Amino acid sequence: MTADQDVENIDADVVVIGMGPAGEHVAGSLAEKGLTVVGIESDLVGGECPYYGCIPSKMMIRGANLLQEARRIDGFAGTASVTPDWTPIADRIRDSATDDWNDQVAVDRFVGKGGHFIRGRARVVSPGVVQVGDQRITASRAVVVATGTSPAIPPIPGLDTVDYWTNREAVKAKELPASIIVLGAGAIGAEMAQVMSRFGTRVTVVEALDQVLPNEEPEAGAVVAEAWASEGIVVHTGKRAGEVRADGEQVTVVLDDGTELTADRLLVATGRSINIAGLGLDAYGLSADARRVEVDASLRAADGLWAVGDATGLGLFTHVGMYQANIAIASILGEEYEGADYAAMSRATFTDPEVGSVGLTEQAARDAGVNVATVVQNVAHTARGWLHGPGNEGVIKIVIDADRDVIVGATTVGPHGGEMISMLALAVHAEIPVAKVRSMIFAYPTFWRGIEDALNQLG
Repeated sequence: MTADQDVENIDADVVVIGMGPAGEHVAGSLAEKGLTVVGIESDLVGGECPYYGCIPSKMMIRGANLLQEARRIDGFAGTASVTPDWTPIADRIRDSATDDWNDQVAVDRFVGKGGHFIRGRARVVSPGVVQVGDQRITASRAVVVATGTSPAIPPIPGLDTVDYWTNREAVKAKELPASIIVLGAGAIGAEMAQVMSRFGTRVTVVEALDQVLPNEEPEAGAVVAEAWASEGIVVHTGKRAGEVRADGEQVTVVLDDGTELTADRLLVATGRSINIAGLGLDAYGLSADARRVEVDASLRAADGLWAVGDATGLGLFTHVGMYQANIAIASILGEEYEGADYAAMSRATFTDPEVGSVGLTEQAARDAGVNVATVVQNVAHTARGWLHGPGNEGVIKIVIDADRDVIVGATTVGPHGGEMISMLALAVHAEIPVAKVRSMIFAYPTFWRGIEDALNQLG
């Protein structure tokens, strides 16, 4: 008997590799449409977001923000005594993660829609043919790559000799350390750092680039850094970790300027790596060394091959993956659809103050050759900001294409900054003339009325 005779051959219309939010949505939706769909996942169906990412982290943030709001009572509305307790947060995360990170509910949800689930690592062996262990699936209609990302671990000497955390270990922690060094001040590192600080951990953040939240406007990074300083978070920007070593029961990080930092724990939050290595996409003519799957506006990467979510390298957000999934579903079904457009891609970083952003930063717009005009409004100097009192730090920055008189990007930092961005995201998406936006009636006194204050600076 040959090796091929030991393989179970399965025929399907569609194979989805990776069952995170985007992949699960594609697979489940196509199965509900009557297609034969095989979904493959080596880890947890549902992906990073519900188990380790957006859902549990926001539970952590909610608890941390409640503590900080209580601390703001003194001198403004009375007095308050605050005693942090991590246990209710850890318990709530475990409840939400479905019995300690068990995905059976999600598997059953997909199977209940008519899908066929396979647990394991997939590899494309030829166009339309995917193998998982001793099972080989032939897809007559489509193969969809939705393999997501994993924490990116930098090649720092000595890092592999210590028991460091990534976001996953931080989310699963039943107890927080007395002190921690956080490598990376992007969204994940920033959110985790502030949460732990508010629960009593001494936090030091190291960021290789020159500002906190380096993907955001400099004004946003400055506001968050100032808030951190007031809470006792120590930040080293423009510094790289040159060495890591165990120091008894603690961890020492040596920076490139010779500074040594020591703490009980080390959290590595230096970005994400896209999980496509070894997937066999060269069978479709793609580069075996590609760091992401390049797709067109229909999310098609090659004839019979689509990719959605983090695998495309576009956004790396759950909401972007779900947006892409809907386009890919329509494309695979041959239905009419509008191609993907990322001009109004929005995001929120749930620090306090909260950061919302959409479209181009000022620098990105200038780099793209846009004739840029900008306006900046201090949130604390708006009517609602003044009324809000403690915790009113923030800034609204709007980036305008002066030639077309449309908003091409914006950042809203402050209380509810992630919600304030919504109307500006709509303005970017619909290319609403600035004059039309300014002619609105802005409810008073709201935080979003600060957008009018900003635009009024145009004269």
